[in-house]
Amino acid sequence: MTDVYRSYTSAEKRKRAWLVLRGSKQALADAVDPKLDRQIERIDARAAERGQLEAAALHRQNDKAKAALAAAKAAERAASREDRTAAREARKQAEKRARATEQAIRRAGL
Repeated sequence: MTDVYRSYTSAEKRKRAWLVLRGSKQALADAVDPKLDRQIERIDARAAERGQLEAAALHRQNDKAKAALAAAKAAERAASREDRTAAREARKQAEKRARATEQAIRRAGL
């Protein structure tokens, strides 16, 4: 398996599956059309480019969430007695956001 993250649209998934099936049938008959491979490569290239952009965006979101969590922790430590509950809630929200972005990265396999 490659280490390139690809993000396929649903139409690309269907088209690619159809092309692979058609290529498999042609391979059994020893008459593979090179156009099929080129179409699959074009679909894979578009998906890889889209995946690279999405991966970069996920990592940027994760960095922002970690920075917000650090700021919320510092604000909670520096908060006065009256403001501590609001600061604690803000920290909890920042922790949720950081966990959500980390989970999205793991789900994407990055």
